[in-house]
Amino acid sequence: MTRRFLIAAALVVAAGIAEAQHLPPGKWWRRPEVVQNLELTSEQQEKLDEVFRDASDGLIDAKAAVEKLQIRLRGEIDRPVLRRADIQKIAGELNTARGRLFERELLMLVDMRGVLNEAQWNRLRQHLDRMERDRPMDGRPGPKRPPPGRRPN
Repeated sequence: MTRRFLIAAALVVAAGIAEAQHLPPGKWWRRPEVVQNLELTSEQQEKLDEVFRDASDGLIDAKAAVEKLQIRLRGEIDRPVLRRADIQKIAGELNTARGRLFERELLMLVDMRGVLNEAQWNRLRQHLDRMERDRPMDGRPGPKRPPPGRRPN
């Protein structure tokens, strides 16, 4: 029972980290500014490549499943006569598919975190926090997010 609780607690903590932090797209560990900032070794870069390769197929499949179900759901909602039971069934499948995608992304993040030392992880988190803070509120070009504790005008 205690082991299950610890595993569940670790997943909840990791889920919070993954939800709050979106890693930069692509092979961020190969970008010169990231390599320099985190002081990544070539060995760490190789390990991160391996984690990425190992996760790629599953992530592609999981993203495709989510997209297909979103299209199916949109098609059902656009029908002239709505079929509530069909919409509910697809919504449940979509929810499950999103959960699988989240889990795959989270486990890749956990594996990548395992390659970095504490100082590197902290610097990466600081970088991600800045990216999140500087991202426009609606994801479109325009005003940046207000600093914590301040409301937008």
